[in-house]
Amino acid sequence: MNKHNVNILNRKASHEYHFILKFTAGIMLLGSEIKSVREGNINMVDAFCFLKDDELFVKGLNIGTYKQAAHYNHEPLRVRKLLLTKTELRKLKSKSSEKGLTIIPIRVFVSETGYAKIEIAIAQGKKSFDKREDLKKRDVERDIKRHLG
Repeated sequence: MNKHNVNILNRKASHEYHFILKFTAGIMLLGSEIKSVREGNINMVDAFCFLKDDELFVKGLNIGTYKQAAHYNHEPLRVRKLLLTKTELRKLKSKSSEKGLTIIPIRVFVSETGYAKIEIAIAQGKKSFDKREDLKKRDVERDIKRHLG
């Protein structure tokens, strides 16, 4: 995988949550972690974000080990700090304190400059009838596309 084509999505998140606000943040990574990210060796199914002392962290983001790093490798499930501006952090703090809202990672990608970035969202959990409605809507759109073209 080319280092600029890395685009790992959290598909489960769009099924489970309504996205209210989206932000793009940098991730503080070790040397072996960025090499593993560029290979696309990431699993973000159970990942979530939390605020601690006016800083944002992501937990559960599984960045696999880099084979060539040998004994200098990183821990795959360690807590990683996210880099945002103070105004963005204040906005996240005020919104996430509301009942029913959480901060979840949506996408991990490598920017044009070669830095690993993560797209996060303030999200609200969907009810089961919302999920069924989304599935119905997707099926109808697929049928329309199939019949038209």
